[in-house]
Amino acid sequence: MALGATRYSILEMVLRESALVVTVGSVVGVAVAQAAAQLVSALLFGVKAQDPSTVAITVSVLLGVALVAAFFPARRAARVDPMVALRYE
Repeated sequence: MALGATRYSILEMVLRESALVVTVGSVVGVAVAQAAAQLVSALLFGVKAQDPSTVAITVSVLLGVALVAAFFPARRAARVDPMVALRYE
């Protein structure tokens, strides 16, 4: 903000970074879960080990919860007075 960023751009930057971390984690997690499902599929009877709708819903809920959780710190960061932040450092 001291260099000309708006409150909206600070909020957007923090939320974008949070979404990126969650997206990368979800991709890695889904890949590991698919590999693990191959290993345990022989132990499951009457249940599919790889259900695309369950994976999609889970990733969507995870992304939504992460963005809501990141919104409050992002809003607080956007409201910080630049002079107070510079004096603190």
